[in-house]
Amino acid sequence: MKKLLIPLFLCLCLPSIQAQEDTLRTTRQVMRSTLYGIGHTNLLDTYLSPMEYTGPELRILRENMRTTKYMDGKVLRQSIFQANVSLAENKAATRSEFAFLANWNLAYHYPFYDNGKWKLLAGPHLDLNGGMIYNLGNSNNPVNAKAYVNLGASGMAIYHFHIKEHPFMLRYQLNVPLLGIMFSPEYGQPYYEMSIAKDFGKNICFTSLHNQPSVRQFLTLDFPIRKTTLRVGYICDLQQAKVNHLKSHMWSHAFMIGFVKHFHLVNPYK
Repeated sequence: MKKLLIPLFLCLCLPSIQAQEDTLRTTRQVMRSTLYGIGHTNLLDTYLSPMEYTGPELRILRENMRTTKYMDGKVLRQSIFQANVSLAENKAATRSEFAFLANWNLAYHYPFYDNGKWKLLAGPHLDLNGGMIYNLGNSNNPVNAKAYVNLGASGMAIYHFHIKEHPFMLRYQLNVPLLGIMFSPEYGQPYYEMSIAKDFGKNICFTSLHNQPSVRQFLTLDFPIRKTTLRVGYICDLQQAKVNHLKSHMWSHAFMIGFVKHFHLVNPYK
């Protein structure tokens, strides 16, 4: 009798145990891409010089996007890291500036509209930036550091279509900072005075749309080449601010190319 009850008990319990394991295990779609680009930049930093500097730019961008467990798995988590370096000259070609800026952006997007071809998404994003501009012709105050953090809004439009049975994906994204904190020296204030006085109260500025009207725009196209997905894109990165009686901007236009990888990630017990 016991020999018959044990198999019967296992037959009844195993399906329920398997169902519980399935509920604790989620499969997440993941997209990763790496893009390299070249473009043009326009620099202005009145702490260093009242003149604009223009020149070429090199840029790298790495993106990671995946589905989450929020709102029945509809919310997408996007992480973007990008860095750009540029060497620019003034109009008279008498002085040069070297610029570097790194940016990390974390956004969560919810699809408000999805008909299979078109998908519209929006949500909040966190934006961290750090870098510097170095004026090669200045003896006093040759460097100005860039450090600021923003909370903002992000929107995305995705369009899927086919050409001769080959899938294509066109995407446009817009990131706008709304509130933030920015480091900035005061007009004519040397950095050694800040280190001696150790008073950074006036050098930490609150920012919003009125003194930091900035925007980042991405336009990309994904298409297959054999078993590889290629991505080409254009980035319009307009960073500008007016704080502590100083004006600054870093306007960049870059054309990007790289590869995209799609896969599924199984996370148990999440």
